[in-house]
Amino acid sequence: MLVARDLWKSYGAKAAVSGVTLEAKAGEIVGLLGPNGAGKSTTVGMICGLTRPDRGEIAIDGVPMGEDASPAKRRVGFVPQDISLFEDLSAQRKLELFGALYGQKGEGLASRIAAALALVGLSDRAKDKPASFSGGMKRRLNIACALVHDPDVLVLDEPTVGVDPQSRNAIFDNLETLRDRGKALVYTTHYMEEAERLCDRVNRPPAQGLTWTRSPPSFARTSSSISPIAAR
Repeated sequence: MLVARDLWKSYGAKAAVSGVTLEAKAGEIVGLLGPNGAGKSTTVGMICGLTRPDRGEIAIDGVPMGEDASPAKRRVGFVPQDISLFEDLSAQRKLELFGALYGQKGEGLASRIAAALALVGLSDRAKDKPASFSGGMKRRLNIACALVHDPDVLVLDEPTVGVDPQSRNAIFDNLETLRDRGKALVYTTHYMEEAERLCDRVNRPPAQGLTWTRSPPSFARTSSSISPIAAR
């Protein structure tokens, strides 16, 4: 599904990403685990086509992630770390806006909006404005915005920042449902317990040089689940 090979990105003399390679297949969650400043957000920006890599390649089912209106970009949904909501638009109107950006309209868009709100547990708040939502509800609506065009790949940049444990578990349930439906997910986090709960495989930044392949009951406590990653 999604393949990113040998991604590099520098800002001036500072290297933000050095040789990251990862793959996310349909029906799995791949984690990017590392501390703040490790290059996770830069990596997902390149994967989504928002940031141009200095070198390297990204493709979905063999179709390169090109510039501007590349067809591959339409197959990706992105959930940014910052909540991207207009407080004065209702949840439904917000999803209508995002759907329209992807050319969705009519009954097809209405059906996708209903499905996205149902998945994140906000069907009963469709007419309400995000200004009245809790932090966790805003995070879930953020996810719904990335799903309204029914992408094959969902990229999430630390989507549980600042939420309570109950809301975090609700988000985890949403993502596991999407994995079961055959979506490919890339999930960034600096929490080991999140990676252990959600991810089938976890990449660390190249400077740390390790990746895990999940080995129940816990890849965090078994050295047999650790192997090198392709990184320079």
